[in-house]
Amino acid sequence: MLKRVLIANRGEIARRIARTCRRLDVEYVAVHSDADRSAAHLEGAFEQVRLGPGPATDSYLRIEGLIEAALRTGCDAVHPGYGFLSESPAFAAAVAEAGLVLIGPDAETIAAMGDKATARTLMAAAGVPVLPGSEHAGEELDELAADAERIGYPVILKPVAGGGGKGMQVVHHPDDLAQAVAAAVRLGRSSFGDGRLLAERYVPRPRHIEVQVFGDTHGQVVHLFERECSLQRRHQKVVEEAPAAGLPADVRAALLDSALRGAKALGYVNAGTFEFILDSDDTFYFLEANTRLQVEHPVTEEITGVDLVEWQLRVAAGERLPLAQHEITATGHAIECRVYAEDPDESFRPAPGRADRVEWPDGVRVEAAFDRAGEVSSFYDPMIAKLVSHGPDRAAALRTLTDAVRATAVMGLTTNLGFLGDLLSEPRVVAGRLDTHLVNGMVAERGQVDRSCRAAACAAAMEVPLPARGPASPWHGSAGALDRGALDPAAPLGAVVVRDGRRDLRATLLGLRPSGVRCRVEGQPFSVDVTSRNGLFRGRVGDSAWSGTRTADGFEVNVDGYRTVLSLPTFAQADAESVGNEVKTTMPGSVVGVTCAVGDRVEEGAVLAIVEAMKMENRILAPFSGVVAEVRCALDDLVAADQTLVVLADDSQE
Repeated sequence: MLKRVLIANRGEIARRIARTCRRLDVEYVAVHSDADRSAAHLEGAFEQVRLGPGPATDSYLRIEGLIEAALRTGCDAVHPGYGFLSESPAFAAAVAEAGLVLIGPDAETIAAMGDKATARTLMAAAGVPVLPGSEHAGEELDELAADAERIGYPVILKPVAGGGGKGMQVVHHPDDLAQAVAAAVRLGRSSFGDGRLLAERYVPRPRHIEVQVFGDTHGQVVHLFERECSLQRRHQKVVEEAPAAGLPADVRAALLDSALRGAKALGYVNAGTFEFILDSDDTFYFLEANTRLQVEHPVTEEITGVDLVEWQLRVAAGERLPLAQHEITATGHAIECRVYAEDPDESFRPAPGRADRVEWPDGVRVEAAFDRAGEVSSFYDPMIAKLVSHGPDRAAALRTLTDAVRATAVMGLTTNLGFLGDLLSEPRVVAGRLDTHLVNGMVAERGQVDRSCRAAACAAAMEVPLPARGPASPWHGSAGALDRGALDPAAPLGAVVVRDGRRDLRATLLGLRPSGVRCRVEGQPFSVDVTSRNGLFRGRVGDSAWSGTRTADGFEVNVDGYRTVLSLPTFAQADAESVGNEVKTTMPGSVVGVTCAVGDRVEEGAVLAIVEAMKMENRILAPFSGVVAEVRCALDDLVAADQTLVVLADDSQE
């Protein structure tokens, strides 16, 4: 077994690799940029090495920095994880030249599979089905036009050096080809330094199926069954599962056999994935091979019971594969979803920031970049976690994962949790009728949903003095008819006002329930159940799960994973009355500001104190010009209605 491994990555995957290293008593070295100097993936490392500033080009993509870190800390191997340099032939070659072991395939395999034209030729020669397409890659319009005519429209243009769908162009008519070729060449050159293209037949609504393979240095190659990755947005996977939903047995067998043929033809070593597209008639074609561990590898681990990272370490150390093909079995069904810091209501724009409070769900596997709190940097991919369920069948696994998504609480960040819950509940997903366009179609069909009223109802519930919370609450006395420490369900119970953007929402309390409240917001009635623990509130509003916290200036509420931030209106009115020289507050509340002292000369209208009541700041103003004779309140005092706060002496008494 290897002695010490440099984990050339960060976040969730670095923690995943480290976990297996600890279990196998393999020491590991963690690396970090300046942006990650306090990141969770550094915990437990034999040594931590700074790579450079925050941008990946200055840190995690610096080959020489990673090699130097591995050599200086006495590592004998490097694990690239996924992303960054995991599929870089140059990095693989540099690791080998330094006398280190790369935990993955060699540079030649990575280079061959990273070039779509080469990969296509190799797979066709191995008897793996490939799409009708170009025999050679190029940039010339005439050659690509001839290929397209031979293939038949529609065609898809693919940059040979690309990945993740970047630069691909679908062409439905010959008149559109020239413009599409120019765009694809331009994107290929700018993104990958290579403008060569392949033209292939376009499959309109395919499924995306991939096969996990593994090879060792002793010539053994096995598969660990297939994964369904059809739920994608902009060619990026969102939800993955194993096995593929409703796949005919003969099609599954042919897919697995094709992946094995391809891997054996390459002499494949370590972990890899052969990806295919499946047409509506169950005909499948080779798409590409990923020469690394995949983001979605946990679903394979869940159904097979195999630790793929352990296999990677053992194979890299020269050991044989732990199991032969006939010893690898699959049990049950597993589904994974990716949690991103992104805003579904803003075209899924990345939403970096700090997660102030996180509670991951019980009952599922959680692979996360951090446990209770953490930073999501704008320098890197915004994925923060993967939630993985396993059940005896697909329906059970799907129910478990949907419940887990709804139960996850992430405060301080906007995430895609709400969208994931909707996706997992989508009837086509539940029925297993999947294709690679389903998610994009669902996004296009989404309308704007006003979630503010539900959030305001939850914010109101956080302010009700249930027994565990003590007597102080803005609800007390808000209608002038309540005693401190108790609420009368028959009384007019008052209201809390919160602001969503520029709109004020009034949450009126209608009554108490054993576990929460009934209230009305903008004419809509809501029943809200609520519990609290260490400042985090949870419960249900109607049929939806919610979680929330108080913030410095309002509330943060997640309803079914959708985040709403509510602020508190600030009122600058003379909410005071004068009886003689005594200045009193008309509202009960807490003193949050005292702005005068005995002997101060104040003008009419000057702020003397600020009382927070019903989550609103009420400024106590001087009713006339004078001198402060007494101050009868202090910061954080709880005051009652009609209580004297300040005594003024008018000019004639100076």
